[in-house]
Amino acid sequence: MKHYPHPSFAKEGWPFIAISVGLALLILWLTNLIAALPFILIAAFVVQFFRDPPRTIPEDANVILSPADGKIICIEQAHDVYQDVQALKISVFMNVFNVHSNRAPADGEVLDVQYFAGKFVNADFDKASTENERNAVILRMSNGQRITFVQVAGLIARRILCYTKPGEWLKRGERYGFIRFGSRVDVYLPLNATPLVSIGQKVKATETILARID
Repeated sequence: MKHYPHPSFAKEGWPFIAISVGLALLILWLTNLIAALPFILIAAFVVQFFRDPPRTIPEDANVILSPADGKIICIEQAHDVYQDVQALKISVFMNVFNVHSNRAPADGEVLDVQYFAGKFVNADFDKASTENERNAVILRMSNGQRITFVQVAGLIARRILCYTKPGEWLKRGERYGFIRFGSRVDVYLPLNATPLVSIGQKVKATETILARID
């Protein structure tokens, strides 16, 4: 199953890609390859940062998919402050070389979207979940279970974009947001969820299954 209604480069990056590539070509035309090399490397970094490749979506409706590319840095019982319940928390850390599009981890209705201004400490730190700028989405799955997934800004991530709002229906793998330049996504699941990933594991948005809720 494929669900990919957007190009292979995130729309948020089109201006950055155009400027960086255009500048690199201009410097190359006006000077030489040696002088233009730093600008070419910058352009290459910008292009790879805003890549947004298609992904295959698992069919099982009872699994929770990773909302982001990155590395698992947290699997623990924690308090979901957005729903005020105890939950299983799974966190994905995204470095600057990961794809930064965020995708819905499950099918369901968006019940609430909560934005909080905050700090910009390293997203790898536990305190980033409660102190950094963040945006939380509460979703009611088709089976009635509720989950929360939170975009968290990082040390140099200064822009959280979320395109969904209460009342909308998200589909697994559907693109719902973007975070620029390094960050994390926290996922809060019911305590009956069974984690299917481990600390340090590298994950891909949509394709990696984080947990199962039966």
